[in-house]
Amino acid sequence: MKMVSLPANAVHSGNLILVNRDYPLREGLCEKRLVPVDERSNKTLLAKRAATILQELISDMECGEKIIAVSGFRSKYEQARIYETSLLDNGSDFTAKYVALPGSSEHQTGLAVDLALNQPDINVLRPYFPYTGICGDFRGKAVQYGFIERYPEGKERITGIAHEPWHFRYVGAPHAAIMRQKALSLEEYIELLRGYPFCGKRLCFSDFGKAYEIGFVKTENEIVELAAPDAPYLISGNNVDGFIITEWR
Repeated sequence: MKMVSLPANAVHSGNLILVNRDYPLREGLCEKRLVPVDERSNKTLLAKRAATILQELISDMECGEKIIAVSGFRSKYEQARIYETSLLDNGSDFTAKYVALPGSSEHQTGLAVDLALNQPDINVLRPYFPYTGICGDFRGKAVQYGFIERYPEGKERITGIAHEPWHFRYVGAPHAAIMRQKALSLEEYIELLRGYPFCGKRLCFSDFGKAYEIGFVKTENEIVELAAPDAPYLISGNNVDGFIITEWR
């Protein structure tokens, strides 16, 4: 039996990390793995896997001229500048709703992107991305590619951020589909997975002809050791207290 050893600090990296006011991001985790979202601009960056999948989604939908990426990765310094500028321009109430504190922004993970319908005079902080037309079609298909609408309406008290129809987060398959099916925010999903121990009853899910098993391992020691699954698998920290193991069956 092959064993996998995971250092406890690896809990702060992976596609499923939860980043918010209560669980800020550890600095310096993704800057070396960033690539441009598309060939039109080298300024909008994402983590390589997220950028590749987003490009595939946009290509498959043939919507590259209609939907554009407004904002991707931000450094902590850039997030601080945006936060301070918003305080001056928009006030504290608006800023608290729509701009995360430096260190607590998903944009610092390289896994989050703000999208806009391509039109003149795009609002960078609140880009227009409706639920109709090509944007609605994109939103419906994004789940198949592992992207979720991170801050849905009705979850504001849980996420701590106002409804943002333009903000998408890569979490990967099958997690985006599970979250959509169960109408869960990322905060709620991370909590749900704690009830499915890797060495016990796991969460089983089937989607598009593929079967998955998902289990949680709590970080209790400096090194976490577990038996490697026989099937293909991925491991992600949750940035809180453990690891999520996803198996393809």
